[in-house]
Amino acid sequence: MKEILEILIVWPFFVFFVSLFLPKNNERLISGFVFVTMAIHLFSLTAFVVYWATKGLPAINLMEFFVYKGHNLHFFIDFYFDGITAVYAITGAMLAFLVATYSRIYLHRESGYKRFFNTKMLFYAGYTLTVFSGNLETLFVGWEILGLTSFLLVAFYRDRYLPVKNAYKVFSIYRIGDVGIILAIWASHHLWHENITFAKLQDASLVSHHLEGNTMFGLFISMMLLLAASAKSAQFPFSSWLPRAMEGPTPSSAIFYGSLSVHLGLFLLIRTMPFWEHQMAARIMIGGVGVMTAFIGASIGRVQSSVKSQIAYGSVAQIGLMFVELALGFQTFAIFHFVGNAFLRTYQLLVSPSVVSYMIREQFYHFIPSPVLKQYSKVDKLRNTYYMLSLREFDMDVLLDRFVWRPFKNLGNLLRFINIRNVYFITIPTFALAVFIQLVSYRMPVFVREVLPEIFALIGLFLVFRAYAGRRDVFVVWTLLIMNHFWIVLAISFNDALTVYEILFHLSGVVIAGTLGYFVLHYVTSREKGVDLNGFQGHVYEYPKAASLFLLACLGVAGFPITTTFVGEDILFSHIEYDDVFLAFLLASGFVISGIALIRMYARIFLGPHVKSYHSVAKKSA
Repeated sequence: MKEILEILIVWPFFVFFVSLFLPKNNERLISGFVFVTMAIHLFSLTAFVVYWATKGLPAINLMEFFVYKGHNLHFFIDFYFDGITAVYAITGAMLAFLVATYSRIYLHRESGYKRFFNTKMLFYAGYTLTVFSGNLETLFVGWEILGLTSFLLVAFYRDRYLPVKNAYKVFSIYRIGDVGIILAIWASHHLWHENITFAKLQDASLVSHHLEGNTMFGLFISMMLLLAASAKSAQFPFSSWLPRAMEGPTPSSAIFYGSLSVHLGLFLLIRTMPFWEHQMAARIMIGGVGVMTAFIGASIGRVQSSVKSQIAYGSVAQIGLMFVELALGFQTFAIFHFVGNAFLRTYQLLVSPSVVSYMIREQFYHFIPSPVLKQYSKVDKLRNTYYMLSLREFDMDVLLDRFVWRPFKNLGNLLRFINIRNVYFITIPTFALAVFIQLVSYRMPVFVREVLPEIFALIGLFLVFRAYAGRRDVFVVWTLLIMNHFWIVLAISFNDALTVYEILFHLSGVVIAGTLGYFVLHYVTSREKGVDLNGFQGHVYEYPKAASLFLLACLGVAGFPITTTFVGEDILFSHIEYDDVFLAFLLASGFVISGIALIRMYARIFLGPHVKSYHSVAKKSA
């Protein structure tokens, strides 16, 4: 049984890898290959679940292999299969198969036909890895794959302004959720003193024993899990990104933001429910977020002029109700609710193009204007105010911009004196001075030594802010984002348990990816004038291979699970003491914001309308 389970998990990754080598212009071969392989996976998974049910529905835990073994950390890939996994896996396989069938005709003669199916298979592989995950580390690998494929599918029409802009917005919100996952993993290591698996979380006595005397630490983990789940499932105050994600093709909107990806925040809460269900404060917060989202989502959805936006906010409201159901302890009901909502939203999104054409004809021939009221009562004024708030989506975008993104830019603009002329003369000598201070810090007073890690982490974070706000020179931005990793290592080096091998393990991925990025930037800037980050330039049109290599370089520096940097992040966080919450927050913020800045670089240089006038360019409103 375990061998079959392993094949079912690996199969989507194998299909994705093979699909990369299919000929670009052979639509029948591409769609046929995906259709057949998805059908095989669906029927095999269904047969396995039936066979598993005949054996008495036993929970299966598979610890596959160790990625890294250290003194303080064991990073291993673990899989877990139970009833929750079965429901999510079967639902995902059925909907992915249906959308693949629909996409064969819908995307006929699209220039990115193969790219769509490649990205879709990578998404399905990440989804499978997430729902089969047996610990938070394995789940985070699939979580990151889903974030990347979200960005690529929303920006599928990469020669247009709005799809690329909204794809960047979606990725930014996802990265905020990543802060929650990273800090939850860090805190879990200190609470359990091991890489806890979901199988062990089922032991109520074990959970109760570790939470005794650590109530606040347990609440902190629950809050971080809620942050990650809210960002991924578009809950308040992150709800506004979901309708923006509908800029992608209808099939990707259906499978991502109607049915599967948007419900993975709920999956995270269901999977960790044995941990937080006995914490009343956590249940109140989860229920409160759900109630607020259900109210706001239903209100906004009723005044949207776009059918996709109406469906998106309808889905958001239903997921909010699922959060409430979980907070009340109705886990089985929430799972059934998920299945019904997933199939309904997929159907609605797939038929939405036809619905739009019917509604246009209906409104044209049977339009009845609303009566004009000359006098308004207080009730009418309250109703109109409520209507305007819903129409403005309760200003959620404005709030995020004012309290999250704009402060980052303002902090970065304070460091505008760092430019191409002095970036190396400022950052490298400053870092060398910091290394010297670290080496002689044992001679310093204790209180000075205790604040040095936070100071170094703050310097690295300020460099990230400068890169986030940078617009003129791409080499300055790239250098600052790489230097952030060196400051992070320096901040954690005060822990004597950190070894040279662990430092090199983390930085090796950064150096390789950073060098690749430098070569690509030099290649493009030597052939094109005016390459900067002031706007989208669309160079992927003429340099597709360079764009692919630069995307890989960005993912490597950001800590995507393709280099040692991903595991290195976990290694570094394992050396942060449990009472250094501020240091952990600074480093997690640095990792996350640098990822946003890196994807911003890729989007601004290679995506969007082309800067050259002899290429066709869509209007910004298109």
